[in-house]
Amino acid sequence: MTEAKSSRMNSGHSRGAAGSLVDGVMRFGALPIILAICLVVFQLGNDRFLSPMNLTNMSQQMVFLLLIALGQMIVLVSGGFDLSVGAVVALTSVVSAKAMVAVMALFPENDALAIAAGFGTALAVGLVCGLINGIGVAVLKVNAFIVTLATASIFKGVTLVISQGLQVPGLPRTFVYQIGSGRILGLPTSLVMALPVVALVWLAMHHMRLGRYLYAIGSNLRSAVVAGVQVNRQLLAAYVICGTITAFSGWLLTARVSSGEPLLGGEFPLNSIAAAVIGGCSLRGGEGRVPGVILGVIFITVLANGMDLLRIGSNYQMIALGVVLVGAVVLDRYRAARAVR
Repeated sequence: MTEAKSSRMNSGHSRGAAGSLVDGVMRFGALPIILAICLVVFQLGNDRFLSPMNLTNMSQQMVFLLLIALGQMIVLVSGGFDLSVGAVVALTSVVSAKAMVAVMALFPENDALAIAAGFGTALAVGLVCGLINGIGVAVLKVNAFIVTLATASIFKGVTLVISQGLQVPGLPRTFVYQIGSGRILGLPTSLVMALPVVALVWLAMHHMRLGRYLYAIGSNLRSAVVAGVQVNRQLLAAYVICGTITAFSGWLLTARVSSGEPLLGGEFPLNSIAAAVIGGCSLRGGEGRVPGVILGVIFITVLANGMDLLRIGSNYQMIALGVVLVGAVVLDRYRAARAVR
């Protein structure tokens, strides 16, 4: 009887140890391991994959998604999400480009003034779009899915009305060649400009009151209200920050493509949510860290770039991204189930 009891105890201990190991791998080790496998496979498939030139190219590709995914993380932590980020990118691209072209017409030799006008216009667009989303969610109490789906349609329609579906050319040369494709200390200028934003988001979410409040709201809304958190104000701030960061990304992307593009950003809603969820954000709210989102963005970028180098068609790439997103959602549900047990 003692031996049977000891056997059961050892078996239970083994299952507990195995469960702890699985939890550790699923929470912290799965993505780095998969990323390492992808790096090896893509390098074997094409020896240019890890070349300095391609690594620089990937760093520039991921800047725009990184900023938008961080904005998406802020909203996800609060218990919502933003489907309008792609439309905000397109609207920002067109409006900021028109502002720069208008200033260039008045001051042909003053690129700095035109760039400043475009930057200010971009931030204003992001602020207004985020405010509209925030009012819908926080003040009108409409589901975030419905609000941001509707505003995505509105923003896209406004973009097409303003641009008539046409590109906006004639941007300042400094904007295109220095910000869009320039280098600072060997790094893409857009990446250098994005790093302070990444640092500010990390600081706000992990070391400031705003982050604590948003995590509390996403984890348990009722408890946050009882604790005295001004929920409406914090939710409004989350969507405004997301909109502003997204607009900044759209402005940088406009420099990269060298014109205002009314059809820009269509892939960002899915990709930003995928990167955030893969990086540890929960669709239920209350979970998510900046380092995890950065890792998720790197994974999405590596996956897309590697498949490009292996000449895998865009249709198959969409399938792969969808599979990855489903896997991330399954992982999120697994974490939730383990937390309940």
